Amino acid sequence: MFSTIAYQLSTKFAEEGKCPCVERRVGMSKKPAAQPTLHKVIMVGSGGVGKSALTLQFMYDEFVEDYEPTKADSYRKKVVLDGEEVQIDILDTAGQEDYAAIRDNYFRSGEGFLCVFSITEPESFDATQEFREQILRVKNDDNIPFLLVGNKSDLADKRRVPLETCRERAHNWQVPYVETSAKTRDNVDKAFLTLIRQMSRVKRGLAAEEDPAPDDAGRCKPSCCSIS
Repeated sequence: MFSTIAYQLSTKFAEEGKCPCVERRVGMSKKPAAQPTLHKVIMVGSGGVGKSALTLQFMYDEFVEDYEPTKADSYRKKVVLDGEEVQIDILDTAGQEDYAAIRDNYFRSGEGFLCVFSITEPESFDATQEFREQILRVKNDDNIPFLLVGNKSDLADKRRVPLETCRERAHNWQVPYVETSAKTRDNVDKAFLTLIRQMSRVKRGLAAEEDPAPDDAGRCKPSCCSIS
């Protein structure tokens, strides 16, 4: 009886061009979809320059003026960059940079850095030099993806760090410079995506100087990035 049923089934599958054994093997051999490339970004800069405001504006399209974090927060977002879906993991440091061991651990885990200062606070601009030196020391790499960000561009009437001074420092460091406003959202996406593009090229082994760098206002070249 069993052999008769087996024969009938095998005949049926043969007529239909199917084999249940082959189908099972094919199904088991299917590979899971590849995960998007993960890029780890560290926000650095003096307190009150708008690191958290920039992060929250990029993540949620919201301006939070009085946000006072007491610990580092991590955020993750998917974006489409040059036609490829990638994930951005953002660590927003919040005061722990005052503790050398914690700060160094953060820097060591990062793959790219947004170094933020306020164009209204010369002290915060001066501090970017120390942040840069600390990151290079920990990473032991002069070519680490790095972006200098002058925030609070909406307060142009209160500006105390000249634009040419900002451009000169970025030129000396050989890094892009972007001016942003977390309040108006001006160039927020461009700042993050410019850095992600640098990180992506480093991972692909391409020279940073081949990047389609933004201009001084932070504008990317056309058709370079989008938010998903």
